[in-house]
Amino acid sequence: MLIYLNGKYLDYSQALLPVDERGLQFADGVYEVALVWGGQFVDLDRHLERLERSAQAIELDLPFTRSEIRAVTEELLHRAEMKQAALYLQVTRGVAPRDHRFPAVVQPTVIAYLKDAPVDQGALQHGVKAITVPDLRWLRCDIKSVSLLPNVLARQQAANRGVREALQVRAGVGVTEGSATNIWMVHQGSIVTAPASNWILSGIVRGVVLELAQAEKMPVAERFASAEELMQMDEVFITSTTSFVMPIVEIDGRKVGDGEPGPVTMRLQELYLERLDQIAHATLG
Repeated sequence: MLIYLNGKYLDYSQALLPVDERGLQFADGVYEVALVWGGQFVDLDRHLERLERSAQAIELDLPFTRSEIRAVTEELLHRAEMKQAALYLQVTRGVAPRDHRFPAVVQPTVIAYLKDAPVDQGALQHGVKAITVPDLRWLRCDIKSVSLLPNVLARQQAANRGVREALQVRAGVGVTEGSATNIWMVHQGSIVTAPASNWILSGIVRGVVLELAQAEKMPVAERFASAEELMQMDEVFITSTTSFVMPIVEIDGRKVGDGEPGPVTMRLQELYLERLDQIAHATLG
């Protein structure tokens, strides 16, 4: 696997970092994951814009312009010759002697690479199972930080139960998001999803699906639903860069609706996949 690391394109085995790298020591960094579909990046500008917002929120000056990092990603894609993949782009504060305070002078570390991102067609068609867990994350979930331990623990709980995702519920707030996805609920044809706020990471696919739903004139309420409401919904689905629009058919051992992917979910999935194919054929830019 080819890795871009601080200006160099390296074989995976050559991409090494010092022990006192602040991403390792403090999770002091931000990242993005973007989809490659049909040999084209999907919504890369939206991802880079969010990366810039995340970096600004932690007072990290990105060491590149948007056009410069675009050139890096295009070169990676050219060298890898991949038609379907996920781009991982990570920027940390850099290498400095261990100290919680920001170093006075430091060069940020930039890492980028592509990895296979196979589509789980069976899951998209038939849906997946989930559990609910307490949302134990910090108060700035809107920052796409490399500090993902609570998400890791939530996803592991799901894995231990033999299901796909952990749907997080924050005390006093309501249903927020999955361990690595945004959550959507449908009741009597009306869609509910958590609002963009510090309590969730507003996904790029979330934004696209909102646009698709609005174009279809589907009623959408951006509000927090309770855990009790979640269990009474007719349909539930999740979205993310690598999950697309994924139906949830069972939560905590109980069927969602009739236990099959619902019509609203599947219509939005259809529209999203059509959009991906349009991008692959360079009709959306």
